[in-house]
Amino acid sequence: MTAGTAQRWGSTLDSVVVYAQGAVCRRLARGSVPPDGRVRVTGLPRSLDPGSLRARVLGAAGVRVTEVRVEIEAEPQGTGAPDALRREAERLREEYAAARGRRDRQQVLIQEVQGLRPVPPARKREDPHRRTAVDAWLELADFVDGRLTTLHARLVELEEALVRVEHDLGVAEDRLARASTDAPSAHVTATVCAVLTLDVSGTLTDAGDAEAEVELEYGVPGAVWVPAYRLTHRQGDGTGRLVLRASVAQRTGEDWTGVRIALATADLRRRTDLSKLRSLRIGRRQPAPAPSGWREPPAGLADLFAGYAAAGPRPATTAMPGAGAAGAVSGAVSGPVPPPPPPPPAPQAPRGYGAPPVSPPPAAALPVPGGAYGGPSPAPARPGARPGAQPGGDARSFAGAPAAMAPGAPGQAPPPPSPPPAAGPPQPSGAELDYAALVLCGPDEQAGRRGRLFPDSPFDPVAAEYRRRAEAVAALPLPGHAVRPRESAGSFDHRFDAAARADIPSDGTWHTITVGEIPVGLRTEYLCVPSVEQTVYATLVLANATDQALLAGPVEVTVDDDFLLTAALPTLAPGGVRRVGLGPAEGIRVTRRTHLQESASGLRNHTTVLDHRVHVELANRLARPVTVEVHERVPVTSEPDVRVEERADWTAPEAGAGHEHHAPGTRVWRVDLPAGGTAALDGGYEIRIPAGKALVGGNRRS
Repeated sequence: MTAGTAQRWGSTLDSVVVYAQGAVCRRLARGSVPPDGRVRVTGLPRSLDPGSLRARVLGAAGVRVTEVRVEIEAEPQGTGAPDALRREAERLREEYAAARGRRDRQQVLIQEVQGLRPVPPARKREDPHRRTAVDAWLELADFVDGRLTTLHARLVELEEALVRVEHDLGVAEDRLARASTDAPSAHVTATVCAVLTLDVSGTLTDAGDAEAEVELEYGVPGAVWVPAYRLTHRQGDGTGRLVLRASVAQRTGEDWTGVRIALATADLRRRTDLSKLRSLRIGRRQPAPAPSGWREPPAGLADLFAGYAAAGPRPATTAMPGAGAAGAVSGAVSGPVPPPPPPPPAPQAPRGYGAPPVSPPPAAALPVPGGAYGGPSPAPARPGARPGAQPGGDARSFAGAPAAMAPGAPGQAPPPPSPPPAAGPPQPSGAELDYAALVLCGPDEQAGRRGRLFPDSPFDPVAAEYRRRAEAVAALPLPGHAVRPRESAGSFDHRFDAAARADIPSDGTWHTITVGEIPVGLRTEYLCVPSVEQTVYATLVLANATDQALLAGPVEVTVDDDFLLTAALPTLAPGGVRRVGLGPAEGIRVTRRTHLQESASGLRNHTTVLDHRVHVELANRLARPVTVEVHERVPVTSEPDVRVEERADWTAPEAGAGHEHHAPGTRVWRVDLPAGGTAALDGGYEIRIPAGKALVGGNRRS
């Protein structure tokens, strides 16, 4: 099948699921199925993973996909192709080089003029003394000064022009770097196609061409996302609007225009295949069953190429390597061409289809360079000789080398023995069982590969470069307070579907989209720790009542239609409660005073009693009632002889899942203050320490 014989279907990108790193795209293509069932779907990106391509038929009974392959087409780009940014950058580079050259030549000219000095003529010994020509010196100085004034003025103009061109070049290069990678290259347009083989039932074939809609699914690297939020709240209201947004950056090689976006926290590269559990048998050992479709290589396969090897190397004609992604321009090289280098060693994996595990080939099995094509065949290699050595060629190849360098000579370590072949039948990999992708190796291959089937996996440098550029978005600096979804999601995976379609170009920069609105419970509370700082802070208490977690990320807080600040929202599990700080509340004042009294008790005053008194005063200057939470801390002891007795109406904070973590000994007062009201809180605790364990002196207040 060629590009001209297969029917072409256009495709449109419908939806994208962006994972923690990478994305899965779905394209839709529709058309009439030809009689042979061969269809070529165009429009796929250059950076897609060929192993992730999947295809299925939507809503067409009697039509199914039997095979799907990835093929790349390359064709010259026309002169009218859109490449304005690249051409502008090239033009500015040339203009910058020319401006820099003019500036450098002007500097050289200034240095030449500055080097002008009056040189008196040589005087002989018998000549009388001459008077200095002052007028000539002054004329030369005036000429140099005037010339330098003109040259420096011109130099200033050239430097200003160079600065302007350098600025324009920097702007053009920045635009080119930020431009979408969906545009074709400068000279060759590479098109990635999915070649499908559709199977149509007999009833549809008799009725005529069947209409079918095909969905293609494939994975691409070069896409990342981080969550962001916008919180709108009104004072005195117990609810708020939390809008989930996402900052998405992608450089996949195709623009996402009008697609449905979904965001997932899962790792797209994590392996999901199940482990194989082999059965345990009691009794005699039985050989493992051969894989399905396995065939042993025919006997005498190596002798099939004996005559070809004896004929010597091929004629000295070399083709130029290809310069495109899918095609190559070849041409004959005239003149003498050196013999081809010896082939690289045969890879150990993957093995050829039907071939048992082989050890590295011996020296005698390697190809031996000989004379010209059609000339006398080289002599067979003698046992123990170097691979590729000619008879008597040691002196010519190694001038002055001692004969003891030959393997097996006295004083030379013997070569290591080859490893024994693995026991049992060969175990082919999944690539070796993909029969449609196997390629028969020709006679120019190494002895262990001739006439055998191997997976066709040529290295595509263009595709590797596309993937390398695509994966560069993972190193983008994150926005403020942003956290990667894999770090904030923990051991659970979540998915968020955007409510509307979005446009995200393939330029490798952050783009913000709106995902949807999340209902949350919201109330305003004020928090203070007067023992640390006598300042009251306003907080928003968020309660997640949904079945999805809220990932950590920046949240823009708007109170009463006024933007307040951008805070960091921690990860909020389903049913969890977290606080978001809003900064100091200037309308609420707090004052804390302490009093310590030390005494002794007991029959012989053997117990030291430290009586701590805490007095806290609150004043609400706001025009609305508020709830203030005051935190204090009580000492915690691990000594059984030291006791701490509390004397206050405070309570210990709740602990467990969904609650905040507090330090040991934390105590909480919750006070409701009316508008313009005040409150006084009194508390304290006694520390009873045996006299033998009490410290003398020191600061007993903290």
